[in-house]
Amino acid sequence: MAAALRQARAIGTDVVLVVPGVVTEDVSYKAAYEISRRSLQELLPVAEETGVIIALENVWNRFLLSPLEMRDFVDGFQSPLVQAYFDVGNILLYGFPHHWIEVLGTRIKRVHVKDFDSNTRQFVGLLQGSVDYPRVMAALRGVGYDGYITAELTAYRQYPEQFVRDTAAQLEQIVRS
Repeated sequence: MAAALRQARAIGTDVVLVVPGVVTEDVSYKAAYEISRRSLQELLPVAEETGVIIALENVWNRFLLSPLEMRDFVDGFQSPLVQAYFDVGNILLYGFPHHWIEVLGTRIKRVHVKDFDSNTRQFVGLLQGSVDYPRVMAALRGVGYDGYITAELTAYRQYPEQFVRDTAAQLEQIVRS
């Protein structure tokens, strides 16, 4: 991970996405918390050296399952170099994006968008699922977010250039909502 921070600095980016840990049948919540905290604490000097933010993404890892817990975990480092990388679609399995945005606030340094159908519990194309994008964008504006919004999607099997055009149009619609 230290190498990733240094490479990020070398190519001119200021944020690196990090999955903060994972809970499994063999890795308890307590162990995941302690390992993640210790690993990130050890990485902080490299973040300070490079000026690159470590942004923790909410993923389906059975860890940091509420916005309050994510906020407190981030704040526990007492460093502007440990923040959040918020994924709108990943949250729908166990929460609502606008609730998380309200709590995480200015800790959000980057945003992934994708869509998820809460009924089928499957990822779907942008604007085809359960994400309430007007509400998401209102929440992001409400906390003053003005950073990147990246579509995290699987390209079409055929006509990938059409996928790029469609995704650009969908992102434009989302941002304008």
